[in-house]
Amino acid sequence: MPKLTHFDDNGNPNMVDVSQKETTVRIAEASGYVYMEKATLYTILNKEISKGDVFQIAKISGIMASKQTSSIIPLCHPIIIDKVTLEILPDVDKSRVFITSSVTCRGATGVEMEALTAVSVAALTIYDMCKAIDRSMTIDEIKLNKKTGGKSGEWIRKSE
Repeated sequence: MPKLTHFDDNGNPNMVDVSQKETTVRIAEASGYVYMEKATLYTILNKEISKGDVFQIAKISGIMASKQTSSIIPLCHPIIIDKVTLEILPDVDKSRVFITSSVTCRGATGVEMEALTAVSVAALTIYDMCKAIDRSMTIDEIKLNKKTGGKSGEWIRKSE
């Protein structure tokens, strides 16, 4: 099993030294779902939520969150992000929305946590904006799907 990089030999937490790592273009893609009552999804799609356009606000919150990841996750490096995209796709048949993010930077460390944070906060925003009409919503399956760049190269999640 690979060694955990955020702990020294005595088990003390530390921020990994990336000062000697090569700067490369790094991209990470993540996704997740928000399951809800079908009526809730129709209310969102019909733009009847009084707080505003749920999907647009969720996209903005996900982008904002990706830029703040190092403030939320203690040992995560602050990085300069070059691009963040979020997509939110409704699936009426399965009564859910599918959220994807892609984050790009040129740096010495990856952007996996930023991509995962973007999806997580977008999902939380959807929950927050709709909880008055549906407290049974479930956020599920938030996961990294792909990462490129750096010494470890490309990683793609195997089909499930």
